[in-house]
Amino acid sequence: MIEDESIPPPAHITDSSATFTNRLWRYGPPIIWAALIFIGSSDLLSSSHTSGFILRPLHALFPSASEATLAAIHFLLRKLGHLTEYAILAWLSARALRSSSLRLFRERWFWISLAVVVVYALFDEFRQSFVPSRTSSVYDSLIDMSGGLTALLVLAWRRVRSPTVREGKIR
Repeated sequence: MIEDESIPPPAHITDSSATFTNRLWRYGPPIIWAALIFIGSSDLLSSSHTSGFILRPLHALFPSASEATLAAIHFLLRKLGHLTEYAILAWLSARALRSSSLRLFRERWFWISLAVVVVYALFDEFRQSFVPSRTSSVYDSLIDMSGGLTALLVLAWRRVRSPTVREGKIR
């Protein structure tokens, strides 16, 4: 009698499950991050909701600060959030595309990642125009795109400076 464990599974089964797992680890993080951006751009993280848990600690840290100063800091923190969340989206997208099994994705990772950031930033602001507690702003989209572009430029610069890339070992 032959034990089931001694028979290796057919190659097409292990290859497809490994491929699926690889794709899940590659493309899952940017998809999950985009979903988190989607949730965050709902009523949940609107300015009226974030002012409470941001302004109270700021007021405790800076008790002599005026309301206008605290409101300006709140505004800047929210815009920094836009910049950061799209920098992370760009980084996760670039990470996925640079390790893709498709040559086109590996070679054009910068431009495809930038396109993902631009399209998603515009979509996100358009969607916010339907949320009563949110305001849709093209300026927020530009901040989002700037965050994504900055992250991609840093990644591209690091790749160019990498000795393995300069010596032609890695594309």
